[in-house]
Amino acid sequence: MLAYECYKGPEDRKLDSESCANLVFRNKNLGLEEYRFLLKTIVNSGIGEETYGPKNVLTGHEESPSLDEALFETDDIIFSTVDKVFEKSTISPSQIDILVVNVSLFSPSPCLTSRIVNRYKMRENIKSFNLSGMGCSASLVAIDIVQQLFKSYKNVTALVVSTESIGPNWYCGKEKSMILSNCLFRSGGCSMLFTNNRALKSQAILKLNHLIRTHIGSNDQAYECCIQVEDDLGYRGFHLSRNLPKVGSTALSKNLHVIVPKILPVIELIRYVFVSKYKSRAKTSTGATGLNLKAGVEHFCIHPGGKAVIEGIGKSLGLSDYDLEPARMALHRFGNTSAGGLWYVLGYMEAKKRLKKGDRILMISLGAGFKCNNCVWEVIRDLNDVNVWQGIVEHYPPPQIPINPFLEKYSWINDEYLSFVNFQN
Repeated sequence: MLAYECYKGPEDRKLDSESCANLVFRNKNLGLEEYRFLLKTIVNSGIGEETYGPKNVLTGHEESPSLDEALFETDDIIFSTVDKVFEKSTISPSQIDILVVNVSLFSPSPCLTSRIVNRYKMRENIKSFNLSGMGCSASLVAIDIVQQLFKSYKNVTALVVSTESIGPNWYCGKEKSMILSNCLFRSGGCSMLFTNNRALKSQAILKLNHLIRTHIGSNDQAYECCIQVEDDLGYRGFHLSRNLPKVGSTALSKNLHVIVPKILPVIELIRYVFVSKYKSRAKTSTGATGLNLKAGVEHFCIHPGGKAVIEGIGKSLGLSDYDLEPARMALHRFGNTSAGGLWYVLGYMEAKKRLKKGDRILMISLGAGFKCNNCVWEVIRDLNDVNVWQGIVEHYPPPQIPINPFLEKYSWINDEYLSFVNFQN
């Protein structure tokens, strides 16, 4: 990797508690039960007051988004990050040999890769790929495509763009399992440059050591736990089932089974085998896997999909608060930005000057399908760019967890007397 650049929205796109409340109260399909559910979900989401939302949602067009609004959202994220990643490197658009874009829920024609080729006047022999429907783990799918192409083509450079289209997919119904996505997903994305040209090695920041993809979609429960559907009223949204944590755990376990032997020293693998056999015979069990992943990697870049996702992975892998801090802070400041989320976590590590030459980073991503894609990066040189965290990283982590402003302003929703109020009127 030569460079990466994450999206940071303008001030007028911030979704603070007041903006969120306006969105909730505009939805006339909701009743008291749904209001209370949303209050509880937002308060416990781990998301702060400064995440970014799409313009059409903030201006009240969430029920009838136009094609122009959808294109405006993706263009804003893609072009701003691509512009900056070119500025940060010595690479120009004409030097790009491979282009991969992943946006799950928006696929216009001509495709988004064509929009990039047209804007930057890229070469006619560029190899372009437009990925859709791949979910939150699509960023590593895109990188895997680049990695495979690098085996066939020497001295080439690739541009990868990972983002999501939130505006046209905002859920306006009342199903609780579908309202959840409104509480978690926010606008964001990242553009990245990669090369296998040894002449550019001195400019590199990370080297990809391993990348393992796991897909358990053959299991019906896994396939259906995170899926786009329409509710009984015809509103389209993303359904998140109660089985999602269990499915995610299964996918992660299967992926680690493959990647762990590649990154841990033999002595640690032998220790794990003996400990596992002892626990089996003693019939004891703990939340953690028993693996000491820190024997093979120094940093953990976990997909900031939600508070439960981060805490669940942390518990199963026996990670400390220090290990989970980057993912927690990325979720708090930027929300779940889908496939782009991993790079906000990486950016936090770099801005905090944690990443030193020789360090190894385990990236863990989970996404619809159901997929778990993990990889290991090696840090090529000490990294200290503040990137998208400029001007704010010094405020993280906060010295103490503040009272959620949404709870302060709207806790009256839980008052018992409201049970006698007809909210539909």
